[in-house]
Amino acid sequence: MTADVRQIMLEFADQTGISSTKHPPRRYLWTDAYAVCNFLSLYRRTDNDEYKQLALSLIDQVHNVLGRHRQDDPRSGWISGLSEELGRNHPTAGGLRIGKKLNERGANDAFDDRLEWDRDGQYFHYLTKWMHALARTSSVTGESRYCRWALELAQVAHARFTTAVPTGAPKRLLWKMSIDLSYPLVPSTGVHDPLDAYITYNELGLHSERREGGDSLPGLDAEIAEAAAMMAGHRWHTDDSLGLGGLLFDMCRVFQLTAAAYLKNSSIVAALTAATTESLNSFAAHARLSDPPEYRLAFRELGLSIGLKAVPKLRSILASHPGSFADDLQQDIEHLARFIPLGEAIEHFWSQKKNQQVRTWLDHLDINRVMLATSLLPDEFLRVAEIPPTRRFSER
Repeated sequence: MTADVRQIMLEFADQTGISSTKHPPRRYLWTDAYAVCNFLSLYRRTDNDEYKQLALSLIDQVHNVLGRHRQDDPRSGWISGLSEELGRNHPTAGGLRIGKKLNERGANDAFDDRLEWDRDGQYFHYLTKWMHALARTSSVTGESRYCRWALELAQVAHARFTTAVPTGAPKRLLWKMSIDLSYPLVPSTGVHDPLDAYITYNELGLHSERREGGDSLPGLDAEIAEAAAMMAGHRWHTDDSLGLGGLLFDMCRVFQLTAAAYLKNSSIVAALTAATTESLNSFAAHARLSDPPEYRLAFRELGLSIGLKAVPKLRSILASHPGSFADDLQQDIEHLARFIPLGEAIEHFWSQKKNQQVRTWLDHLDINRVMLATSLLPDEFLRVAEIPPTRRFSER
């Protein structure tokens, strides 16, 4: 398994310009967040410093490419507007571009639903994935700058993506913003974005609190409170495999934050468990996993495969911290465990070379292979922190 992941990730590093100058940098924020975690997993598994260096080189390249204006844009420099020196020290202060092939739609240009998927800008849920990758990097390397960059990204993303339109309406998060975060490109709200924000902000809070020594880091108490308010009344059920994988990922993080006694929010544990169970039951009843590969999207299915890799971790956390969770939660987790073979079947299907020859795989090659590697070795992607045996609770 480790050998397969090593091969996938070394090819990715070479072909997307991380480790080789033969290819120009090909950066895409979602894929690269997973890739950073994969390199860190390889480093922790093998103790080979090459993989840690690849993770750090990828981070630098993402910031220098996606933290700056596009080459086909009349603007230049950091999208934050900072000077070169300040931008290097605070590369996430203006957010990070998605990395789409086409430039963003202008503020006064007509909206085209189909074309918008191929246009650049900033997605909130991509930014939170990058925050997670930076937090994991800070934890593995012990370098506080990565945590600082994650916190600075959280602050600017929350401030610019949050809106209360019409005036007086409850605050909510926008789906897609312009490259410079000055106007919305898609004004709707992602169903899971407030949940993702709340959990990610708490993850960063835990990591910054446990950091030893060094300079002080910015807090996110106000952002956490606003994200919590945005979650109120939301239903998180989804029939989408990638969204369902995201729910399982969120469950894994909430369980770790709870076991670490950083987060005491039994309602979110119960709501997440119920939504994930309902969604898995629905998905399994209607899944079309017997379709030929050309009619399937690997990265969306692999999102679910990655999420289901969290279930054994949930079992382990419950067994080692029974006093931190409701007594009836074990039964719910055992129900989720019934779907582990579903994830194994997805992973096996997309590991087959014959299924990697179709257009739907090749058209999304980078994201497909990187997420397959994450499914095969999800260690760092699914990790929030090392969990101590006991600790006092704080209300959040």
